Amino acid sequence: MWLKNITLLNFKNYADADVRFSKTVNAFVGLNGGGKTNLLDAIHYLCLCKGYFNPIDSQQIKTGEDIFLIQGDFDRQEKNEKITCGVKRNQKKQFKRNKKEYDKLADHIGLFPVVMISPYDVNIIMDGSEERRRFMDNVISQTDARYLDELMVYNRHLLNRNALLKQIAITRKYDPALLQIFDEQLVASGNRLFEKRQDFMKEFIPLFDQYYSFLTDDNELVSLIYASQLNDQPFDKLLSQSSEKDKALERTTTGIHKDDLIFSIADMPLKKFGSQGQQKSFLIALKLAQYAYLQKYKGFKPLLLLDDIFDKLDDRRMHKLMEMVSHHDFGQIFITDTGRERVLNVFNSIKVPVTLFEVNNGAVNHA
Repeated sequence: MWLKNITLLNFKNYADADVRFSKTVNAFVGLNGGGKTNLLDAIHYLCLCKGYFNPIDSQQIKTGEDIFLIQGDFDRQEKNEKITCGVKRNQKKQFKRNKKEYDKLADHIGLFPVVMISPYDVNIIMDGSEERRRFMDNVISQTDARYLDELMVYNRHLLNRNALLKQIAITRKYDPALLQIFDEQLVASGNRLFEKRQDFMKEFIPLFDQYYSFLTDDNELVSLIYASQLNDQPFDKLLSQSSEKDKALERTTTGIHKDDLIFSIADMPLKKFGSQGQQKSFLIALKLAQYAYLQKYKGFKPLLLLDDIFDKLDDRRMHKLMEMVSHHDFGQIFITDTGRERVLNVFNSIKVPVTLFEVNNGAVNHA
């Protein structure tokens, strides 16, 4: 799969743009603030119906305008696919595939798999468990549409149970039969998600280990562990044991919505003891493992978006990364960087052709 072109209208700092890409490596170079990352975000929109950095669609509209439009032509398994995303202020987002609008956006997820690596990803390490669950859910959802549906079902049951706990606290009336019904719904859905996450992590962790080992020449000992309360006890038993605590706190304190991924280096928390370079290598290995997992289950190569990827990577890791993604099982790649010469030097050194685009104040030109 590859993206042949993209057209932008009033998207972020772009009044209009029309860019045609090569099948292999495409690099956007220019000063910060010119719009390089916005191009990657537009590609992300076409693939996953939303921006990577900001979930609020209306905030992506160019200042002073009322609508943005993104359109792209993909070659997907030798078939042309035209994808269009339009957002008008105070109206529902329109998303079309070959001029036909989707009944629900979830139907698009996974058809055009994409992996983004960005400095923003440090949130996966530094922020709370929600960011790490979001990462895990994003990967699984691109390969299993039923997973996304189940996740929405679980969250709906969770909201219902939490609303009941709040109602109990306000009215002082406790209906054990109703709580039991909500518990059974939550357990049934939660167990299905837990099983899918377990299966995913069994395949994902060896992929991660492989990429981290390659990036660091096997010089650093790291670990990735899937932590879930359901690893220790059945979900129904957990809910039963936490019933009084849940009523006191007016929320559900156990379940797969508390799952986490534990990142360690030399048996110490990566968040506290990993250098910026080690954290960056960890994140890159996570994303490359995501790419490999998606490729295996989709049967074709996703897009790879590398935003400001050379930042905080030493020369050795940077060259190993570029050599890996350019020569191994990777398809179309999009890169942003401030240094034109740095990009050229890196790809010349590994003998890989790169198509350069100069980006300046919302204008894109072949370099």
